[in-house]
Amino acid sequence: MNVIGVIPARLRSTRLPNKLIRKILGKPIIQWTWERAKQSILLDRLVIACDSEEIESIAKGFGGEVIFTSPEHISGTDRIAEVVREIDVKIVINIQGDEPLIHPSVIDELASCMLQDKTLVMATVKKRIENDEEISDPNVVKVVTDKNNFALYFSRFPIPYNRDRREEIRYYKHIGIYAYTKDFLYTFKNLPKSYLEEREKLEQLRAIEAGYKIKVIETNFDSYGIDVEEDLEKVEKILRKELLPPKT
Repeated sequence: MNVIGVIPARLRSTRLPNKLIRKILGKPIIQWTWERAKQSILLDRLVIACDSEEIESIAKGFGGEVIFTSPEHISGTDRIAEVVREIDVKIVINIQGDEPLIHPSVIDELASCMLQDKTLVMATVKKRIENDEEISDPNVVKVVTDKNNFALYFSRFPIPYNRDRREEIRYYKHIGIYAYTKDFLYTFKNLPKSYLEEREKLEQLRAIEAGYKIKVIETNFDSYGIDVEEDLEKVEKILRKELLPPKT
């Protein structure tokens, strides 16, 4: 198998409890994410890795493949590692369960990037920020990259800092999806938590601090992770607009 997508699904989220089973337009968030990811062409298999019978029941109800994992895991990465341990696969894609707007082509571009370049061990996605409010929003993670599109840093703070207040500064948001080789997934999982990771509360900084490179591909498709109540309202408005029939 070339590529597996895994959606880690933890019920007791900290900032927005039970968010994955909260409903938007009549469907739980986890279902929106699953249905989007299921449209990917390059995923050979898609699995929901859950820690509760409630999510397991809901996911099976809409046709998702579910693997029950230990409730003791402290991160989605640990949950994914448990799922793929006995699966013969080259590339593992971590699809955040709270990204109901994730576009299937983003998944395919990420998978293709990893399959084509055998030197890569980890990759993720960025999109240019077009809404100025997102620049200062700490829930929107920003990323800066080098000339070869490898991540230099991820931050909740606006980076780069616009010292001279120049209008042409470009900011990029980080889209919460990752690809790893299966081997590197276990290397990453076993790295100790890092200084920057602890300060920013961004797990991907652990890899950078340990000296590993993260490839960052750019997309034009936006996505929003759901962290607080206001995010639910924002995503619902977007989905309503997408689902409204065109005016004639």
